[in-house]
Amino acid sequence: MSSNSRQPPSWPSHIQYINAPRYHPSVPGPLRSFLIDGTNSALQKTPISFPSTSLVRIRYITEPSHPARGQNGLFAVRKIPPRSHIIDYIGEVHCQDRAGSDYDLSLFRSQDGDNVGVDATVMGNEARFVNDYRGIRGKPNAVFVEGRTPRGELRMSIWSSKDPIQKGDEILVSYGKSWWRTRTTQTDTMPDSA
Repeated sequence: MSSNSRQPPSWPSHIQYINAPRYHPSVPGPLRSFLIDGTNSALQKTPISFPSTSLVRIRYITEPSHPARGQNGLFAVRKIPPRSHIIDYIGEVHCQDRAGSDYDLSLFRSQDGDNVGVDATVMGNEARFVNDYRGIRGKPNAVFVEGRTPRGELRMSIWSSKDPIQKGDEILVSYGKSWWRTRTTQTDTMPDSA
């Protein structure tokens, strides 16, 4: 099956659609093995089932008051029960510093100091369009959860929080204070445009 065989409607042509993680050469062999099929008692043992992405759709945001107006968001196509797996965050798994990426999530930090991220800047799935709740709702209706697939692969997933998500609602997470702090610092140090 090709990587774009299930490409959703409205998928941007400049982003490669993938439905399984791609591993960058920066991930050392032993660490890659651990990520793909290893176990670690320190990890959260959240049982994860991986349904199709039929719970979500990408929608272009036109509401003038929305902070992501002119961009895409991730929306529920049917009611999602509380504490339910919604979708995995799929992208390129790497061990590089990608501070400039707006689509890079931390997946794992090894005892040896390796930091593993999942970057959906140039390739990913629908999860790359999840927006931060700030300026949209009072709190997130979804959370990022680290866990292993039934085959043992470590993944970052999006789950509904303690309340159900209604059909048509935007799925919103917290990007975290450090994500916003980095963006504020970058904006503060940028020269004014002439």
